[in-house]
Amino acid sequence: MATARFRALSITALLGITLAHGTARAEPQASVGVTLGVAGAGLERRLWDATLFHAGVRGDVLFGRAANDELGVGPYAEVLTHAFDELQIGAGVSALAPLLDLFPLVVSTGLYGRWSEDADAVEPGVAAAVFWGIRSYNFHSSYSTSAGLLAQARIGLGASKETSVVLAAQLDVALLGLPFVYAINAIKGPSPEAAPVRRAASAP
Repeated sequence: MATARFRALSITALLGITLAHGTARAEPQASVGVTLGVAGAGLERRLWDATLFHAGVRGDVLFGRAANDELGVGPYAEVLTHAFDELQIGAGVSALAPLLDLFPLVVSTGLYGRWSEDADAVEPGVAAAVFWGIRSYNFHSSYSTSAGLLAQARIGLGASKETSVVLAAQLDVALLGLPFVYAINAIKGPSPEAAPVRRAASAP
């Protein structure tokens, strides 16, 4: 009896340590990207009545992942415009499904508000989106770079009955900033620590 009780306590303690270790490793991972593409928009529930330029910024934070092959869930937020004559701000929930280690599928759904010339007031709406592309788990930082394709369906619930379908490329802000970082470093020249190394290497 005592032996059986000791085994049960040992198994419980081992499970507790394992779960605690797994939870500690599952740190949140944030990502922010710029979306550029086209939007098929229409009023009065007319689908794709006009093709408009789409631009936006979209970011999320996913919880529960500790490796590339694990699921993740968390909030997202976005700011976007179609043809620069309206503004939409939204938020909701995203879920990541690891179809491939480095190419997961991220599905989102949420609400948004729309400011436009064809509406007398802010109009609410619902949105659903699918992202597919590169997004690996970062073992060294809480930020995960991403790049891929984004498809959205947006349905306005206001008087204008606005609808839009968005097809866009999503590019990570960190990747977009690399050329500027390289240019700034090139203009500044080598750091004080690197200059002596370069002089020593070029000396006969």
